[in-house]
Amino acid sequence: MVTDLHSNRLRLGLIALFAALALVGAACSDSGSEEPASAANAPQGDVAADFTVMTLDGGGFTLSEHLADDGRPVFLNMWASWCPPCKAEMPDINAASESHGDVKFVGVAVNDDPAASADFATSTGIAYTIGFDADGTVADEYQVRGLPATYIISADGIILERIFGAVSEADIDEKLAHWFS
Repeated sequence: MVTDLHSNRLRLGLIALFAALALVGAACSDSGSEEPASAANAPQGDVAADFTVMTLDGGGFTLSEHLADDGRPVFLNMWASWCPPCKAEMPDINAASESHGDVKFVGVAVNDDPAASADFATSTGIAYTIGFDADGTVADEYQVRGLPATYIISADGIILERIFGAVSEADIDEKLAHWFS
């Protein structure tokens, strides 16, 4: 009887562990493969929601102002300092941002402590624009399902592609060549 009670507790503990792992996986999605996990059922061609975020340099970034004043398409990456796949992809995004000056790269830290995300971005040497969405408003507007999430936005404000999962520099080069060559 004691053994049955112990077995039941062990089974319940394992079920709880697997449920917790599933929740962590949903909150910080990583495709687990070398290819980024694109959301095949996400409709393309939506107008990108306008947003404003405070930035690491103390200024701000507003999508509509950028598109009106600068005119470059936007590579928008939503991430968090507590998300391992997000942190792993950032050096590749940084490298791609340096070789694609014709595209504005913006990283938005979602539901993250601004100090923690600023510390990570600074210590990693991220050169592209980093903004803060501490309350998740921007992520809600973009219907982010998990992190990292990336959106390629045309110069006229249309979402060309949504990418859910980590990306590499080669992935970014391929996607940008597809859309802007």
